[in-house]
Amino acid sequence: MSLWPPFLCKWKLGQKETMGSSSQLPKQDYETLQKKCLRVGCLFEDTSFPATLSSIGRGPLLQKLPTGLQWKRPWELHSSPQFYPAKAKRLDLCQGLVGDCWLLAALQALTLHQDILSRVVPLNQSFTEKYAGIFQFWFWRFGKWIPVVIDDRLPVNEAGQLVFVSSTYKNLFWGALLEKAYAKLSGSYEDLQRGQVSDALLDFTGGVTVTIKLAEAPGNLWEILTRATFSRTLIGCQTYLGERVLENGLVDGHAYTLIGIRKVTCKHGPEYLVKLRNPWGKVEWKGDWSDSSSTWELLSPKEKIVLLKKDDDGEFWMTFQDFKVHFKLLVICRLTPGLLSQQVGQKWSYTSQEGRWGKGTTAGGPRKSPHDTFWKNPQFLLSVWKPQEGRMFLMPCSVLVSLLQKPRHRHRNRKPHLAIGFYLFRMSKLYDDQRRLPREFFLENEPLSLPEAFLTEKEVSRELWLEPGTYLIVPCTSETHQEAEFVLRVFSRKHIFYEIGSNSCVVFPKEIVDQTEGQDEFFTKLFEKYPEINAVQLQKILNHMTWSNLGNAQPIFSRDACQGILALLDLNESGTVCIQEFRDLWKQLMLYQDVFHKQDSNRSGCLNWAQLRAAMRGAGIVLSDNICQLMLVRYGGPNFQMDFVSFVLLMLRVEKMEDVFQNLTQDGKGIYLQKAEWLMMTLYS
Repeated sequence: MSLWPPFLCKWKLGQKETMGSSSQLPKQDYETLQKKCLRVGCLFEDTSFPATLSSIGRGPLLQKLPTGLQWKRPWELHSSPQFYPAKAKRLDLCQGLVGDCWLLAALQALTLHQDILSRVVPLNQSFTEKYAGIFQFWFWRFGKWIPVVIDDRLPVNEAGQLVFVSSTYKNLFWGALLEKAYAKLSGSYEDLQRGQVSDALLDFTGGVTVTIKLAEAPGNLWEILTRATFSRTLIGCQTYLGERVLENGLVDGHAYTLIGIRKVTCKHGPEYLVKLRNPWGKVEWKGDWSDSSSTWELLSPKEKIVLLKKDDDGEFWMTFQDFKVHFKLLVICRLTPGLLSQQVGQKWSYTSQEGRWGKGTTAGGPRKSPHDTFWKNPQFLLSVWKPQEGRMFLMPCSVLVSLLQKPRHRHRNRKPHLAIGFYLFRMSKLYDDQRRLPREFFLENEPLSLPEAFLTEKEVSRELWLEPGTYLIVPCTSETHQEAEFVLRVFSRKHIFYEIGSNSCVVFPKEIVDQTEGQDEFFTKLFEKYPEINAVQLQKILNHMTWSNLGNAQPIFSRDACQGILALLDLNESGTVCIQEFRDLWKQLMLYQDVFHKQDSNRSGCLNWAQLRAAMRGAGIVLSDNICQLMLVRYGGPNFQMDFVSFVLLMLRVEKMEDVFQNLTQDGKGIYLQKAEWLMMTLYS
């Protein structure tokens, strides 16, 4: 039964809520608050983001507000409000008084991927089922998905019209509520006045954003866009600075969403078109290929019918050349890191490390002179490995590095971003990885990569092509003594990544750890003793390892388990593994230990179905719920719990089968197997 008729009382919650340390948001449990409201028959009121001017802000936005501003719930504005449409085909939102076109442009891109949208906007919320005036949204913030809880009171004018984001369908309210949640996350509605499309895309996905200046665009930009529109990417763009609508219909200083591209055949030859959308839901391009342009007559009647839609809905086509002339920036949010490097079907691993620039300690600033303080910056060791498949790779490894700076104030616009960047050095010899490298290292070594310019952006990313080996990444600000927290992310096929001087480095077997100072020495000493490792020797090594993250639940590897591992890693069918194969196994075991430990919250030494699914996602493997359940039945125990050894075997099998599929597929969708190949694959499982 619906609980939202007006006779319900109002109940304020949140006076005793505590503030979170990192995001400074109140710690609010959505389900607990919802159940409490339903139990007493009251509608939620969020005192941490109240229905007052304090939530709107204290700047110029206040001057735009209509007289008689009120706060109303959706059921007070429409007789049958809906949260989200059952069959959404495109963005139905229109910008209000807040200058957050950048946010709406990112939202438009989000609606093109319903699975990603449902991660941000839980679509099971409604104004009927368990309605208590409370809603929840999720945003990616520096390595974690965090929930933001709000009530559904929205600012309206005297006529009952929403003053900020609204829908073209007056009974839909998901956009207005999401904008309110993002305003709460950002500090106020005022803090949404200025922003970049890349910021919102990052907060909605956790992907890596790449910004391309169109005046300096690479020659293969059309190919990049082609791959982007047919892969897991979200794309936005921005015009040149200004505050007016131009005669050609474009808006200066405005963000748009790129929602499609098309190569068409005209009478004079091929034409390359891009399709854009104005988040205002109106005001469109008036040049060639606009809704009223005569250039559509150059197409066949069929193609014209498919592409041309004469509606004042903010969507329009224009030539690729006009796009590059009239737009300043193109922002691609990559959910598949291999997009720009043309790596098709490649599996990437991902590692994230948090750090801080502290005044007088680690805020060393840029590399300027031999006597500067650059060496004091945080230092991160990166070991890049060749993929384990038995193929020759003539090209270096592609590594994507992303540096994110955290906000320095509760309100995102109170303190602007610092100018940030990072350097990359090659490590030619072993150093003590428990201490930061001294000034002398930077006197003797020139960086392989350095910032072309320090950028005042939330995220700075760069794709690097590196030979297998060990490297040093040094993130820094453009000036010394500038304080901020940051997150450094690395994506590649195979790597190990940790901060020098931290406790996050890899753990070696007990029998060797006292004799070795570094990983290369460990492998050298190990393979002096065992040039080729068989199942018996592998069992001995694994059962003597110190699994530091697993605590008292130290795993015991059986002979059968070790034989299963060898069957997956042994590329030449010798019954043993060589040093390169063991290096790859070592890195994978460290990753599996980490994700297993994070999900084994009760330290039982086993994972249930939900924990297994989360652990696999943490390792970069996403399977359907049904497949994940079958894996638990196949590799788990009789109580449907999976221990660490079984988890290792499962993960190695899944990764191997993924590699086999990518090697055999021609189109990324299916494969044709001969009988011998089919038997090989079934025996792997």
